[in-house]
Amino acid sequence: MLTIRKGGHTDLSHIYSAFDMDFDKRELLPKLAIHKGLLHGDLDLLLFEDDASKMTLGYALVFPRGVYGYALLKYFGILPWYREKGVGVQAMRLLHKYYADKQGILAELTVFDEEGKDDYMRKLRKFFARFGYVEVPCDYRLGGAEVELMVKPIKGTADIAPVVHRVIRDFYSRVLLPTTAQRMIDIRRKAEE
Repeated sequence: MLTIRKGGHTDLSHIYSAFDMDFDKRELLPKLAIHKGLLHGDLDLLLFEDDASKMTLGYALVFPRGVYGYALLKYFGILPWYREKGVGVQAMRLLHKYYADKQGILAELTVFDEEGKDDYMRKLRKFFARFGYVEVPCDYRLGGAEVELMVKPIKGTADIAPVVHRVIRDFYSRVLLPTTAQRMIDIRRKAEE
C-alpha cells in the first residue's frame, strides 16, 4: 500500500537528483529556492512511500498556497524502477486527498524536447484528464517552452482563465527573485478567437 509523507530539507537533498533527471533544466527551480519555499511553507515536498518497506517510490513538489485557494503541482514523478506498475495512479489519488481542502490543483504540462513531443504530451494529457483535470485556456511559456496548463477543480471552478496569470505569478514570486521569475514565466490570458 502507498502512503504519503511530507518531506523536509534532508529529503530534498536526496530527491533533487530525481527532479534533475525527470525535468528540463529550464523548468527546474534552484535547490536554494526550494529550500526557501519549504522553510516558509510556500512549497510542500511530498514523498510517496511503500507502506511495508518505507521505500520512496515517487514524489511531488507542490505550491500549496496560492491566491484564490488553488495549489500548483510543480513536479510529479515516479522513480524509474516503479513506473508502469500503477504507482502513479495511486500517488495521484493520494495527492488529491491530501489537497481536498483546496479550490483546485493546477498542473503544468511541458515538453522541451521536440522529438516525440506530440506523443508524450498526448500521454500526459490523458493521464491528467483521467483524474478530472481540464485545460485552462492561456498563453503560457515556462523557460521558453509552451505549457499546457490544466486544472482539477475540487471546491472551486475550472474557469480560472481570467485570473490564471495572477495565480501562476503569485506561486513563483514566493520563491524566486523578481528578475528570475520574470525571465522564467510568461503567461497571458488567451486571446479571444
